[in-house]
Amino acid sequence: MDPENDLYLSVVSAWELTAKYMARRLWLPEPAQTYIPGRCRHYDISTLPLVDEAIWHLSSLPRIHGDPFDRMLICQALAHGLVILSPDEQIRKYRAPVLW
Repeated sequence: MDPENDLYLSVVSAWELTAKYMARRLWLPEPAQTYIPGRCRHYDISTLPLVDEAIWHLSSLPRIHGDPFDRMLICQALAHGLVILSPDEQIRKYRAPVLW
């Protein structure tokens, strides 16, 4: 809600949302490739690319969370000094900051 905060949607999340939409495990009012970018524009959410620096964090993560998408989001938060917005209790067990 604070306009001073920058908001990002990880390409990892966009990938996961699109995969779930394609597998018919996620309903969206329009195709993922138009809905997700449209919502990002509407809410002024920037894309967070996946960079090598984030990937290298993966080898040092404890095996707490089994979801590869969530593990990569944790790596991105660590690499970029970002806060993850998630209600997932497993993510809270890592050293990345989490709000929700």
